[in-house]
Amino acid sequence: MSIWSRISDALRALRQGEPLSHVFERLRTPPERTVAFTIAVIALGAKLAKADGAVTRGEVATFRRIFTIAPEDEAAAARVFNLARQDVAGFDLYARKIAAMFPPRDPVLMDLMEGLFEVAMTDGVFHPLEEAFLRHVAEIFGLSERWFLCLRARFVGDIAPDPYDVLDVSPDAPLAEIRRAYRRAVRETHPDRLAARGVPEEAVKLAEHRLRDLNLAWEHIQQNRAA
Repeated sequence: MSIWSRISDALRALRQGEPLSHVFERLRTPPERTVAFTIAVIALGAKLAKADGAVTRGEVATFRRIFTIAPEDEAAAARVFNLARQDVAGFDLYARKIAAMFPPRDPVLMDLMEGLFEVAMTDGVFHPLEEAFLRHVAEIFGLSERWFLCLRARFVGDIAPDPYDVLDVSPDAPLAEIRRAYRRAVRETHPDRLAARGVPEEAVKLAEHRLRDLNLAWEHIQQNRAA
Protein backbone atom coordinates (compact mmCIF):
# COMPACT_ATOMS: atom_id res chain seq x y z
CA MET A 1 0.00 0.00 0.00
CA SER A 2 1.50 3.35 -1.03
CA ILE A 3 1.77 6.32 1.29
CA TRP A 4 -1.01 8.05 -0.63
CA SER A 5 -3.31 5.05 -0.32
CA ARG A 6 -2.81 5.17 3.42
CA ILE A 7 -3.55 8.89 3.36
CA SER A 8 -6.80 8.11 1.55
CA ASP A 9 -7.69 5.66 4.31
CA ALA A 10 -7.03 8.37 6.90
CA LEU A 11 -9.20 10.82 4.96
CA ARG A 12 -11.99 8.30 4.88
CA ALA A 13 -11.83 8.05 8.66
CA LEU A 14 -12.03 11.84 8.92
CA ARG A 15 -15.03 12.01 6.60
CA GLN A 16 -16.76 9.35 8.69
CA GLY A 17 -16.41 11.57 11.72
CA GLU A 18 -13.37 10.11 13.47
CA PRO A 19 -11.65 12.90 15.44
CA LEU A 20 -8.41 14.18 13.95
CA SER A 21 -6.57 13.39 17.18
CA HIS A 22 -7.59 9.73 16.89
CA VAL A 23 -6.41 9.54 13.28
CA PHE A 24 -3.00 10.90 14.25
CA GLU A 25 -2.82 8.55 17.24
CA ARG A 26 -3.35 5.56 14.95
CA LEU A 27 -0.64 6.85 12.59
CA ARG A 28 1.80 7.66 15.34
CA THR A 29 4.37 4.88 15.03
CA PRO A 30 6.72 4.12 12.11
CA PRO A 31 6.24 3.62 9.25
CA GLU A 32 2.77 5.08 9.66
CA ARG A 33 4.26 8.22 11.17
CA THR A 34 5.29 9.16 7.66
CA VAL A 35 1.61 9.21 6.71
CA ALA A 36 0.75 11.47 9.63
CA PHE A 37 3.63 13.77 8.74
CA THR A 38 2.56 13.94 5.10
CA ILE A 39 -1.08 14.66 5.93
CA ALA A 40 -0.05 17.46 8.28
CA VAL A 41 2.44 18.96 5.84
CA ILE A 42 -0.09 19.04 2.99
CA ALA A 43 -2.73 20.53 5.26
CA LEU A 44 -0.32 23.14 6.61
CA GLY A 45 0.76 24.10 3.10
CA ALA A 46 -2.86 24.42 1.98
CA LYS A 47 -3.75 26.63 4.93
CA LEU A 48 -0.70 28.82 4.31
CA ALA A 49 -1.80 29.25 0.69
CA LYS A 50 -5.18 30.40 2.03
CA ALA A 51 -3.65 32.80 4.57
CA ASP A 52 -3.65 35.82 2.22
CA GLY A 53 -7.26 35.19 1.19
CA ALA A 54 -7.10 32.98 -1.91
CA VAL A 55 -5.34 29.83 -3.03
CA THR A 56 -3.72 30.42 -6.43
CA ARG A 57 -2.68 27.93 -9.07
CA GLY A 58 0.89 29.12 -8.65
CA GLU A 59 0.89 28.24 -4.97
CA VAL A 60 -0.47 24.79 -5.72
CA ALA A 61 2.19 24.34 -8.41
CA THR A 62 4.94 25.38 -5.99
CA PHE A 63 3.70 22.92 -3.42
CA ARG A 64 3.64 20.14 -6.00
CA ARG A 65 7.18 21.03 -7.06
CA ILE A 66 8.48 20.76 -3.51
CA PHE A 67 6.59 17.57 -2.76
CA THR A 68 6.92 15.44 -5.86
CA ILE A 69 3.72 13.43 -6.31
CA ALA A 70 3.39 10.53 -8.73
CA PRO A 71 0.55 10.94 -11.30
CA GLU A 72 -1.34 7.98 -9.87
CA ASP A 73 -1.26 9.58 -6.40
CA GLU A 74 -2.34 13.10 -7.36
CA ALA A 75 -6.04 12.53 -6.66
CA ALA A 76 -5.40 11.40 -3.09
CA ALA A 77 -3.01 14.29 -2.42
CA ALA A 78 -5.49 16.76 -3.94
CA ARG A 79 -8.23 15.57 -1.59
CA VAL A 80 -6.04 16.34 1.43
CA PHE A 81 -5.11 19.75 0.04
CA ASN A 82 -8.67 20.71 -0.89
CA LEU A 83 -10.04 19.61 2.45
CA ALA A 84 -7.53 21.77 4.32
CA ARG A 85 -7.60 24.88 2.12
CA GLN A 86 -11.23 25.73 2.88
CA ASP A 87 -10.01 28.06 5.63
CA VAL A 88 -6.97 28.88 7.73
CA ALA A 89 -8.52 27.74 11.01
CA GLY A 90 -6.71 24.95 12.78
CA PHE A 91 -3.32 25.44 11.14
CA ASP A 92 -1.67 25.54 14.55
CA LEU A 93 -3.07 22.08 15.32
CA TYR A 94 -1.27 20.63 12.31
CA ALA A 95 1.90 22.51 13.24
CA ARG A 96 1.79 21.11 16.77
CA LYS A 97 1.23 17.59 15.46
CA ILE A 98 4.34 17.92 13.29
CA ALA A 99 6.38 19.48 16.11
CA ALA A 100 5.50 16.56 18.40
CA MET A 101 7.08 14.10 15.94
CA PHE A 102 10.57 15.60 16.15
CA PRO A 103 12.95 17.05 18.75
CA PRO A 104 13.14 20.87 18.99
CA ARG A 105 15.16 22.44 16.15
CA ASP A 106 15.27 19.14 14.28
CA PRO A 107 16.50 19.74 10.70
CA VAL A 108 13.18 18.39 9.36
CA LEU A 109 11.34 21.27 11.01
CA MET A 110 13.78 23.73 9.45
CA ASP A 111 13.37 22.08 6.05
CA LEU A 112 9.61 22.31 6.34
CA MET A 113 9.75 26.01 7.20
CA GLU A 114 11.82 26.60 4.08
CA GLY A 115 9.23 24.81 1.97
CA LEU A 116 6.44 26.90 3.47
CA PHE A 117 8.38 30.09 2.71
CA GLU A 118 8.67 28.97 -0.90
CA VAL A 119 4.90 28.54 -1.11
CA ALA A 120 4.32 31.95 0.50
CA MET A 121 6.64 33.68 -1.98
CA THR A 122 5.15 32.11 -5.12
CA ASP A 123 3.52 35.38 -6.15
CA GLY A 124 6.56 37.47 -5.16
CA VAL A 125 4.67 39.23 -2.36
CA PHE A 126 5.13 38.47 1.33
CA HIS A 127 1.68 39.24 2.74
CA PRO A 128 1.56 40.32 6.42
CA LEU A 129 -0.89 37.49 7.14
CA GLU A 130 1.55 35.01 5.61
CA GLU A 131 4.31 36.40 7.80
CA ALA A 132 2.14 36.09 10.91
CA PHE A 133 1.24 32.52 9.93
CA LEU A 134 4.87 31.49 9.39
CA ARG A 135 6.13 33.27 12.48
CA HIS A 136 3.59 31.39 14.63
CA VAL A 137 4.52 28.06 13.03
CA ALA A 138 8.21 28.78 13.68
CA GLU A 139 7.41 29.46 17.33
CA ILE A 140 5.52 26.17 17.59
CA PHE A 141 8.49 24.39 16.01
CA GLY A 142 10.80 25.94 18.63
CA LEU A 143 12.86 27.85 16.06
CA SER A 144 14.59 31.03 17.16
CA GLU A 145 13.63 34.53 16.05
CA ARG A 146 17.11 34.97 14.58
CA TRP A 147 16.71 31.85 12.48
CA PHE A 148 13.26 33.00 11.32
CA LEU A 149 14.67 36.37 10.26
CA CYS A 150 17.44 34.57 8.40
CA LEU A 151 14.86 32.60 6.43
CA ARG A 152 12.84 35.73 5.81
CA ALA A 153 15.91 37.51 4.47
CA ARG A 154 16.69 34.69 2.05
CA PHE A 155 13.20 34.12 0.68
CA VAL A 156 11.73 37.62 0.78
CA GLY A 157 14.94 39.22 -0.46
CA ASP A 158 14.50 42.62 1.16
CA ILE A 159 17.73 42.23 3.15
CA ALA A 160 20.78 39.99 2.80
CA PRO A 161 21.00 37.05 5.23
CA ASP A 162 23.63 37.46 7.93
CA PRO A 163 26.14 34.56 7.59
CA TYR A 164 26.48 34.38 11.39
CA ASP A 165 22.72 34.01 11.69
CA VAL A 166 22.77 31.26 9.07
CA LEU A 167 25.24 29.30 11.21
CA ASP A 168 23.52 30.41 14.45
CA VAL A 169 26.75 31.72 16.00
CA SER A 170 27.86 35.00 17.50
CA PRO A 171 29.89 37.35 15.27
CA ASP A 172 32.45 37.46 18.10
CA ALA A 173 32.90 33.68 18.24
CA PRO A 174 36.39 32.29 17.50
CA LEU A 175 36.82 30.85 14.02
CA ALA A 176 37.36 27.35 15.45
CA GLU A 177 33.99 27.52 17.21
CA ILE A 178 32.30 28.73 14.03
CA ARG A 179 33.91 25.91 12.07
CA ARG A 180 32.52 23.37 14.55
CA ALA A 181 29.04 24.93 14.26
CA TYR A 182 29.28 24.84 10.47
CA ARG A 183 30.35 21.19 10.37
CA ARG A 184 27.66 20.20 12.86
CA ALA A 185 24.98 22.00 10.82
CA VAL A 186 26.19 20.35 7.60
CA ARG A 187 26.06 16.91 9.22
CA GLU A 188 22.55 17.52 10.51
CA THR A 189 21.34 18.95 7.21
CA HIS A 190 22.90 16.60 4.68
CA PRO A 191 20.12 14.79 2.74
CA ASP A 192 21.93 11.44 3.04
CA ARG A 193 21.93 11.71 6.83
CA LEU A 194 18.24 12.58 6.92
CA ALA A 195 17.39 9.68 4.64
CA ALA A 196 19.46 7.30 6.79
CA ARG A 197 17.50 8.41 9.86
CA GLY A 198 14.26 7.46 8.14
CA VAL A 199 13.07 11.03 7.61
CA PRO A 200 10.27 11.11 5.00
CA GLU A 201 11.48 11.64 1.45
CA GLU A 202 9.25 14.71 1.14
CA ALA A 203 11.30 16.43 3.86
CA VAL A 204 14.70 15.23 2.64
CA LYS A 205 14.20 17.07 -0.65
CA LEU A 206 14.00 20.39 1.17
CA ALA A 207 17.43 20.06 2.84
CA GLU A 208 19.52 20.83 -0.24
CA HIS A 209 18.84 24.60 -0.28
CA ARG A 210 19.86 25.07 3.34
CA LEU A 211 23.04 23.05 2.76
CA ARG A 212 23.95 25.52 0.02
CA ASP A 213 23.35 28.46 2.36
CA LEU A 214 25.50 26.91 5.08
CA ASN A 215 28.39 26.54 2.65
CA LEU A 216 28.02 30.12 1.40
CA ALA A 217 27.88 31.47 4.96
CA TRP A 218 31.04 29.60 5.96
CA GLU A 219 32.90 30.78 2.86
CA HIS A 220 31.84 34.38 3.54
CA ILE A 221 33.02 34.26 7.16
CA GLN A 222 36.35 32.68 6.18
CA GLN A 223 36.98 35.36 3.58
CA ASN A 224 36.13 38.17 6.01
CA ARG A 225 38.33 36.75 8.76
CA ALA A 226 41.24 36.36 6.34
CA ALA A 227 40.99 39.95 5.10
